[in-house]
Amino acid sequence: MNDHYLKMFDLKAFLTQKTQLINQALAAILKTADKPDRLLAAMSYALMAGGKRIRPILCLAAAEAVDGDPRQGMPAACALEMIHTYSLIHDDLPAMDDDDMRRGQLTCHKAFDEATAILAGDALLTLAFQILSSIPISHQRQATQWLRVIQLISQAAGYCGMIQGQMLDMASEKRRFTLDELKSMHRLKTGALIEASVCCGAELAGAKAAQVQMLEKYAQQIGLAFQVTDDILNVEGDPDIMGKAVGTDARRCKTTYPALLGLAESKEFAAQLVQNALETLEAFDQKADPLRAIARYIGKRNR
Repeated sequence: MNDHYLKMFDLKAFLTQKTQLINQALAAILKTADKPDRLLAAMSYALMAGGKRIRPILCLAAAEAVDGDPRQGMPAACALEMIHTYSLIHDDLPAMDDDDMRRGQLTCHKAFDEATAILAGDALLTLAFQILSSIPISHQRQATQWLRVIQLISQAAGYCGMIQGQMLDMASEKRRFTLDELKSMHRLKTGALIEASVCCGAELAGAKAAQVQMLEKYAQQIGLAFQVTDDILNVEGDPDIMGKAVGTDARRCKTTYPALLGLAESKEFAAQLVQNALETLEAFDQKADPLRAIARYIGKRNR
Protein backbone atom coordinates (compact mmCIF):
# COMPACT_ATOMS: atom_id res chain seq x y z
CA MET A 1 0.00 0.00 0.00
CA ASN A 2 1.41 3.38 -1.05
CA ASP A 3 1.27 5.90 1.81
CA HIS A 4 1.29 8.69 -0.78
CA TYR A 5 -2.23 7.82 -1.90
CA LEU A 6 -3.49 7.49 1.66
CA LYS A 7 -2.17 10.95 2.50
CA MET A 8 -4.13 12.29 -0.47
CA PHE A 9 -7.33 10.58 0.66
CA ASP A 10 -9.83 13.11 2.06
CA LEU A 11 -11.35 11.32 5.05
CA LYS A 12 -13.38 14.32 6.16
CA ALA A 13 -15.12 14.55 2.79
CA PHE A 14 -15.67 10.77 2.75
CA LEU A 15 -17.21 10.75 6.24
CA THR A 16 -19.39 13.75 5.43
CA GLN A 17 -20.71 12.18 2.23
CA LYS A 18 -21.42 8.80 3.81
CA THR A 19 -22.99 10.37 6.89
CA GLN A 20 -25.36 12.39 4.72
CA LEU A 21 -26.41 9.29 2.75
CA ILE A 22 -26.94 7.29 5.95
CA ASN A 23 -28.92 10.09 7.61
CA GLN A 24 -31.14 10.40 4.54
CA ALA A 25 -31.79 6.67 4.54
CA LEU A 26 -32.56 6.62 8.28
CA ALA A 27 -34.93 9.58 7.97
CA ALA A 28 -36.72 7.89 5.08
CA ILE A 29 -37.25 4.75 7.16
CA LEU A 30 -38.71 6.72 10.06
CA LYS A 31 -41.06 8.55 7.68
CA THR A 32 -42.71 5.27 6.71
CA ALA A 33 -44.30 5.00 10.17
CA ASP A 34 -48.11 5.04 10.09
CA LYS A 35 -48.43 8.10 12.30
CA PRO A 36 -46.19 10.33 14.40
CA ASP A 37 -46.51 9.74 18.13
CA ARG A 38 -44.48 10.00 21.33
CA LEU A 39 -42.71 6.68 20.74
CA LEU A 40 -41.66 7.60 17.21
CA ALA A 41 -40.55 11.02 18.47
CA ALA A 42 -38.29 9.36 21.05
CA MET A 43 -36.89 6.96 18.44
CA SER A 44 -36.15 9.83 16.07
CA TYR A 45 -34.73 11.99 18.87
CA ALA A 46 -32.10 9.38 19.71
CA LEU A 47 -31.43 8.09 16.19
CA MET A 48 -31.12 11.45 14.42
CA ALA A 49 -29.09 13.19 17.14
CA GLY A 50 -25.90 12.97 15.13
CA GLY A 51 -23.09 10.73 16.26
CA LYS A 52 -20.10 9.51 14.31
CA ARG A 53 -22.01 6.84 12.29
CA ILE A 54 -18.82 4.76 12.39
CA ARG A 55 -20.56 1.37 12.22
CA PRO A 56 -22.69 2.04 9.12
CA ILE A 57 -19.79 3.86 7.46
CA LEU A 58 -17.55 0.85 8.08
CA CYS A 59 -20.19 -1.35 6.50
CA LEU A 60 -20.24 0.75 3.32
CA ALA A 61 -16.44 1.19 3.26
CA ALA A 62 -15.90 -2.57 3.55
CA ALA A 63 -18.14 -3.10 0.51
CA GLU A 64 -16.06 -0.60 -1.46
CA ALA A 65 -12.81 -2.22 -0.30
CA VAL A 66 -13.73 -5.45 -2.10
CA ASP A 67 -14.91 -3.58 -5.21
CA GLY A 68 -18.60 -3.86 -4.36
CA ASP A 69 -21.50 -1.42 -4.60
CA PRO A 70 -21.98 0.23 -1.18
CA ARG A 71 -25.63 0.93 -1.99
CA GLN A 72 -26.31 -2.79 -1.56
CA GLY A 73 -25.20 -2.49 2.05
CA MET A 74 -27.31 0.54 3.01
CA PRO A 75 -30.17 -1.45 4.63
CA ALA A 76 -27.63 -3.29 6.79
CA ALA A 77 -25.86 0.00 7.56
CA CYS A 78 -29.12 1.55 8.77
CA ALA A 79 -29.97 -1.53 10.84
CA LEU A 80 -26.53 -1.42 12.48
CA GLU A 81 -26.97 2.23 13.45
CA MET A 82 -30.43 1.52 14.88
CA ILE A 83 -29.04 -1.31 17.00
CA HIS A 84 -26.16 0.86 18.16
CA THR A 85 -28.57 3.67 19.09
CA TYR A 86 -30.85 1.30 20.99
CA SER A 87 -27.82 0.13 22.98
CA LEU A 88 -26.93 3.74 23.85
CA ILE A 89 -30.48 4.52 24.98
CA HIS A 90 -30.47 1.54 27.33
CA ASP A 91 -26.86 2.13 28.42
CA ASP A 92 -27.80 5.65 29.57
CA LEU A 93 -30.70 4.48 31.76
CA PRO A 94 -30.58 4.91 35.56
CA ALA A 95 -30.34 1.13 35.99
CA MET A 96 -27.09 1.14 34.01
CA ASP A 97 -24.83 4.19 33.52
CA ASP A 98 -27.42 6.80 34.54
CA ASP A 99 -26.09 9.45 32.14
CA ASP A 100 -27.72 12.80 31.47
CA MET A 101 -26.08 13.77 28.16
CA ARG A 102 -25.51 11.92 24.90
CA ARG A 103 -24.41 13.32 21.54
CA GLY A 104 -24.63 16.87 22.88
CA GLN A 105 -28.22 16.65 24.06
CA LEU A 106 -30.21 15.21 26.95
CA THR A 107 -30.32 11.42 27.00
CA CYS A 108 -33.56 9.87 25.80
CA HIS A 109 -34.89 9.07 29.28
CA LYS A 110 -34.18 12.65 30.39
CA ALA A 111 -35.81 14.23 27.32
CA PHE A 112 -38.86 11.94 27.51
CA ASP A 113 -39.15 9.52 30.43
CA GLU A 114 -37.64 6.22 31.46
CA ALA A 115 -40.45 3.99 30.19
CA THR A 116 -40.57 5.75 26.81
CA ALA A 117 -36.79 5.46 26.47
CA ILE A 118 -36.91 1.71 27.14
CA LEU A 119 -39.64 1.25 24.54
CA ALA A 120 -37.85 3.49 22.01
CA GLY A 121 -34.76 1.31 22.34
CA ASP A 122 -36.84 -1.85 21.98
CA ALA A 123 -38.56 -0.40 18.93
CA LEU A 124 -35.27 0.51 17.21
CA LEU A 125 -33.90 -2.98 17.81
CA THR A 126 -36.94 -4.70 16.34
CA LEU A 127 -37.18 -2.20 13.47
CA ALA A 128 -33.59 -3.04 12.56
CA PHE A 129 -34.46 -6.69 12.08
CA GLN A 130 -37.66 -5.78 10.24
CA ILE A 131 -35.48 -3.92 7.73
CA LEU A 132 -33.02 -6.79 7.44
CA SER A 133 -35.77 -9.34 6.84
CA SER A 134 -37.69 -7.23 4.31
CA ILE A 135 -35.13 -7.08 1.50
CA PRO A 136 -36.61 -8.05 -1.89
CA ILE A 137 -34.84 -11.27 -2.93
CA SER A 138 -34.30 -12.06 -6.60
CA HIS A 139 -31.97 -15.08 -6.47
CA GLN A 140 -30.65 -17.75 -4.11
CA ARG A 141 -27.22 -16.20 -3.65
CA GLN A 142 -28.79 -12.95 -2.49
CA ALA A 143 -30.98 -14.83 -0.02
CA THR A 144 -27.91 -16.60 1.37
CA GLN A 145 -26.05 -13.30 1.73
CA TRP A 146 -28.84 -11.61 3.67
CA LEU A 147 -29.38 -14.64 5.88
CA ARG A 148 -25.66 -14.52 6.71
CA VAL A 149 -25.94 -10.81 7.50
CA ILE A 150 -28.87 -11.41 9.85
CA GLN A 151 -26.86 -14.14 11.58
CA LEU A 152 -23.80 -11.91 11.96
CA ILE A 153 -25.74 -8.97 13.36
CA SER A 154 -27.97 -10.96 15.70
CA GLN A 155 -24.98 -12.77 17.15
CA ALA A 156 -22.98 -9.55 17.54
CA ALA A 157 -25.86 -7.71 19.21
CA GLY A 158 -27.10 -10.56 21.38
CA TYR A 159 -26.19 -12.39 24.54
CA CYS A 160 -22.97 -13.78 23.02
CA GLY A 161 -21.90 -10.29 21.94
CA MET A 162 -22.82 -6.75 22.88
CA ILE A 163 -25.35 -7.60 25.61
CA GLN A 164 -22.94 -9.96 27.34
CA GLY A 165 -20.33 -7.21 27.11
CA GLN A 166 -22.71 -4.79 28.84
CA MET A 167 -23.25 -7.32 31.64
CA LEU A 168 -19.50 -7.60 32.12
CA ASP A 169 -19.19 -3.81 32.02
CA MET A 170 -21.57 -3.49 34.95
CA ALA A 171 -19.63 -6.19 36.81
CA SER A 172 -16.43 -4.18 36.29
CA GLU A 173 -17.80 -1.56 38.70
CA LYS A 174 -17.83 -4.11 41.51
CA ARG A 175 -14.37 -5.62 41.09
CA ARG A 176 -11.13 -4.82 39.31
CA PHE A 177 -10.74 -6.72 36.04
CA THR A 178 -7.45 -8.05 34.75
CA LEU A 179 -6.19 -6.74 31.40
CA ASP A 180 -7.25 -9.94 29.64
CA GLU A 181 -10.73 -9.71 31.19
CA LEU A 182 -10.99 -6.08 30.09
CA LYS A 183 -10.03 -6.95 26.52
CA SER A 184 -12.57 -9.78 26.43
CA MET A 185 -15.31 -7.49 27.74
CA HIS A 186 -14.65 -4.82 25.14
CA ARG A 187 -14.41 -7.30 22.28
CA LEU A 188 -18.00 -8.13 23.17
CA LYS A 189 -19.42 -4.77 24.20
CA THR A 190 -17.84 -2.60 21.49
CA GLY A 191 -15.93 -4.84 19.12
CA ALA A 192 -18.63 -7.34 18.21
CA LEU A 193 -20.89 -4.87 16.41
CA ILE A 194 -17.92 -3.19 14.72
CA GLU A 195 -16.77 -6.59 13.44
CA ALA A 196 -20.28 -7.34 12.20
CA SER A 197 -20.41 -3.96 10.44
CA VAL A 198 -17.27 -4.65 8.44
CA CYS A 199 -18.07 -8.29 7.70
CA CYS A 200 -21.64 -7.51 6.60
CA GLY A 201 -20.44 -4.94 4.09
CA ALA A 202 -17.94 -7.40 2.68
CA GLU A 203 -20.43 -10.29 2.55
CA LEU A 204 -23.05 -8.24 0.71
CA ALA A 205 -20.43 -7.11 -1.80
CA GLY A 206 -19.59 -10.72 -2.62
CA ALA A 207 -16.16 -10.77 -0.99
CA LYS A 208 -14.06 -13.92 -1.12
CA ALA A 209 -13.66 -15.89 2.11
CA ALA A 210 -10.01 -14.83 2.44
CA GLN A 211 -10.99 -11.16 2.10
CA VAL A 212 -13.69 -11.48 4.75
CA GLN A 213 -11.18 -13.14 7.08
CA MET A 214 -8.66 -10.30 6.67
CA LEU A 215 -11.33 -7.67 7.14
CA GLU A 216 -12.56 -9.43 10.27
CA LYS A 217 -9.04 -9.21 11.73
CA TYR A 218 -8.94 -5.52 10.80
CA ALA A 219 -12.25 -4.96 12.58
CA GLN A 220 -11.10 -6.78 15.71
CA GLN A 221 -8.15 -4.41 16.01
CA ILE A 222 -10.06 -1.18 15.40
CA GLY A 223 -12.91 -2.33 17.65
CA LEU A 224 -10.53 -2.64 20.58
CA ALA A 225 -8.72 0.57 19.61
CA PHE A 226 -12.07 2.38 19.61
CA GLN A 227 -12.74 1.35 23.20
CA VAL A 228 -9.22 2.12 24.43
CA THR A 229 -9.56 5.61 22.93
CA ASP A 230 -13.00 5.94 24.54
CA ASP A 231 -11.46 5.18 27.93
CA ILE A 232 -8.71 7.74 27.34
CA LEU A 233 -11.24 10.41 26.33
CA ASN A 234 -13.24 9.73 29.48
CA VAL A 235 -10.16 10.88 31.37
CA GLU A 236 -8.89 13.81 29.30
CA GLY A 237 -11.53 14.54 26.66
CA ASP A 238 -13.37 17.83 26.21
CA PRO A 239 -17.04 17.37 27.22
CA ASP A 240 -18.11 20.19 24.86
CA ILE A 241 -16.55 18.39 21.89
CA MET A 242 -17.66 14.92 23.00
CA GLY A 243 -21.22 15.94 23.84
CA LYS A 244 -21.17 14.00 27.11
CA ALA A 245 -19.61 14.12 30.55
CA VAL A 246 -16.04 12.97 31.24
CA GLY A 247 -14.60 11.42 34.38
CA THR A 248 -17.62 9.15 34.80
CA ASP A 249 -15.60 5.91 34.65
CA ALA A 250 -13.46 6.92 37.63
CA ARG A 251 -16.50 8.03 39.62
CA ARG A 252 -18.11 4.62 39.05
CA CYS A 253 -14.83 2.84 39.85
CA LYS A 254 -14.94 1.10 36.45
CA THR A 255 -11.98 -0.92 35.25
CA THR A 256 -10.55 0.91 32.23
CA TYR A 257 -7.31 0.88 30.26
CA PRO A 258 -6.03 4.12 31.86
CA ALA A 259 -6.88 2.69 35.29
CA LEU A 260 -4.86 -0.47 34.57
CA LEU A 261 -2.10 0.82 32.30
CA GLY A 262 -1.97 4.56 32.83
CA LEU A 263 -2.65 7.15 30.13
CA ALA A 264 0.71 6.96 28.35
CA GLU A 265 0.70 3.17 27.99
CA SER A 266 -2.98 3.20 26.99
CA LYS A 267 -2.15 5.59 24.15
CA GLU A 268 0.70 3.34 23.04
CA PHE A 269 -1.63 0.33 23.12
CA ALA A 270 -4.22 2.15 20.98
CA ALA A 271 -1.53 3.15 18.48
CA GLN A 272 -0.31 -0.45 18.23
CA LEU A 273 -3.85 -1.71 17.61
CA VAL A 274 -4.26 0.81 14.79
CA GLN A 275 -0.95 -0.31 13.28
CA ASN A 276 -2.07 -3.94 13.52
CA ALA A 277 -5.28 -3.01 11.70
CA LEU A 278 -3.36 -1.30 8.90
CA GLU A 279 -1.14 -4.36 8.45
CA THR A 280 -4.17 -6.59 7.91
CA LEU A 281 -5.09 -4.47 4.88
CA GLU A 282 -1.77 -4.85 3.07
CA ALA A 283 -3.27 -7.21 0.49
CA PHE A 284 -5.95 -4.65 -0.47
CA ASP A 285 -5.53 -1.86 -3.02
CA GLN A 286 -6.51 1.82 -2.87
CA LYS A 287 -10.19 0.96 -2.58
CA ALA A 288 -9.45 0.10 1.06
CA ASP A 289 -8.00 3.56 1.77
CA PRO A 290 -11.21 4.63 3.56
CA LEU A 291 -10.75 1.72 5.98
CA ARG A 292 -7.11 2.67 6.49
CA ALA A 293 -8.01 6.29 7.15
CA ILE A 294 -10.82 5.31 9.53
CA ALA A 295 -8.39 3.17 11.54
CA ARG A 296 -6.06 6.14 11.95
CA TYR A 297 -8.98 8.41 12.81
CA ILE A 298 -10.17 6.02 15.53
CA GLY A 299 -6.77 6.18 17.19
CA LYS A 300 -6.62 9.98 17.12
CA ARG A 301 -10.27 11.04 17.53
CA ASN A 302 -11.35 13.63 20.09
CA ARG A 303 -14.99 12.60 20.46
